[in-house]
Amino acid sequence: MKQSMKSYTLTKAEIQIMNILWERTEGACVHDLIAQYAEPKPAYTTIATFMKILLNKKFVAYRKETGKTHIYYPLITKDEYLQRVMNEVKDNFFEGSKSSLLKFFVQQEQLSASEVEELINMIKQTNE
Repeated sequence: MKQSMKSYTLTKAEIQIMNILWERTEGACVHDLIAQYAEPKPAYTTIATFMKILLNKKFVAYRKETGKTHIYYPLITKDEYLQRVMNEVKDNFFEGSKSSLLKFFVQQEQLSASEVEELINMIKQTNE
């Protein structure tokens, strides 16, 4: 059975945590994560709750270190997540059409001629 869109997507707050984890090769405990936030820093319990949610969504796992400390690490790369989300957008809004998705993006972003040229060159290189 196909998982629902909700199980694949992250909230803005969850993405903020995942971005920190994606940047750290050694993983992070809750205190490490909090240290990466600007003031006012979130409460320990807030980040701990998000980590439980990310565990349940199977985006992170952890290993135990000294005492009760959990070191969290991502189970999915940023590129894998981005591809998953973009495939959902393509399938749900553009009937699976890559060209419709790209056309929408080009029109909505009002790309300059040089940006369009860059996209064309990228497409040509990919197809070689």
